[in-house]
Amino acid sequence: MRSGRDPKSKATRVVVLTADPAFDASVRATFSASSAIDLVLVGGTLAAQADNLDLTGATVAVVDVDAHGAQGAHEMAALSRLMSRVGAWPPVIAVTQSFDENVARVLMQMRVADFLVKPVAPLDLVRACARVAQGQPVVDGKPTEAEIYTFLPAVGGAGVTTLAIQTAMQLLNSGGPRVKPSTCLVDLDFQHGAVADYLDLEPRLNLAEIEPRPDRLDRQLLEIMLSYHASGLAVVAAPNRPAEMRSFDPDVVTRLLDLVSTNFEYVVFDMPRTWFSWTDGVLLGSNHLFIVSETTVPALRHAKNLVTAIKERLGDGPDPKVIVNRFQQRVFAASLRHSDFEQTLGASFAGAIPNDYNLVREAIDRGVPLDEVRPGNKIASAIKKIIVDSAAVKAEAAAIATGKPPVGSFGGGPLVDSKPLSLMQKLKLSRAS
Repeated sequence: MRSGRDPKSKATRVVVLTADPAFDASVRATFSASSAIDLVLVGGTLAAQADNLDLTGATVAVVDVDAHGAQGAHEMAALSRLMSRVGAWPPVIAVTQSFDENVARVLMQMRVADFLVKPVAPLDLVRACARVAQGQPVVDGKPTEAEIYTFLPAVGGAGVTTLAIQTAMQLLNSGGPRVKPSTCLVDLDFQHGAVADYLDLEPRLNLAEIEPRPDRLDRQLLEIMLSYHASGLAVVAAPNRPAEMRSFDPDVVTRLLDLVSTNFEYVVFDMPRTWFSWTDGVLLGSNHLFIVSETTVPALRHAKNLVTAIKERLGDGPDPKVIVNRFQQRVFAASLRHSDFEQTLGASFAGAIPNDYNLVREAIDRGVPLDEVRPGNKIASAIKKIIVDSAAVKAEAAAIATGKPPVGSFGGGPLVDSKPLSLMQKLKLSRAS
């Protein structure tokens, strides 16, 4: 059944599929008051209608999924077919009867744009539709999002912050001196974060201010809470609270990172070692995930175990790679060698970063990149080869395999054909994990 304005109008078209009379009535009441909404209501189950559902010209699709019971498997299979057919646009919002962690993970893998649980408040439905329809920039008619690099420590003191900062600097300068891709470094260690200290910046993120109402955080407020390095690098960091062990509402982190991931071309996450309710979503949304280890046997064991745990926990999520930091090869000493790393870590070993403590210490004390202290240093060269260049090769290979332009060109141009699911929508799905 159709409802709304002429298909050729410029109104926002929302297509809703449901077999639930109560949800049908709620949707009608929610959208009927706005002349700017072209509402298309389709009756029936997803299993029966998915293959023939017409989403031509749709801005948002809302599908009522009965993920449980005898028809659950058929419904989820139908949703999978629909997502494969839809591709990057329009975004699809799934509405389910109840929250289930396993179903949520499957929805993440299908790349649904958002996930709501009945009963759905009208305001929540409107906000979800607005967020997925307008939350991502559009290039050449396709939604885009940032290319995301995530650094996760295998052990404490592994040097994650230094690697995250240098990676962000290299990405910022990847377009040459004239064109600098918009790049943001996000310190997600709200208790012991050191990014602002390393760059000699004032941390301006006030989580306590936005926690009561995460929805009021918009681009304008985000700009106020951003710190900028002299290089042009944007930094999101909160003041250290070492004596306060608290877990923020996942919706706060969700909203914050949603804005970051949709307003910058490159985003680098400096992750805490502690696993929070939003950690799964950040890792799932990452294009490149690096676990940072020290050059010790216990650290390598931790890194190997973490790789295994992430693969088991996230399934077909990102492929974690291990970087061994502060590597120093001694010819006549019984120290660990590259062959030891390869034997222990196997295919997950990305490479080793050489040790130069004096260089890193001076850069930290001055609040500048390593190249400013010593141009062409071995650490920066290794980061470029292991992290930045390998990511570019991976993107090119994916482009050749799919016949699509590479995501996040390292030439500094706009992002094209990025994955449709916003990182923070994944965060929202996994907040109960």
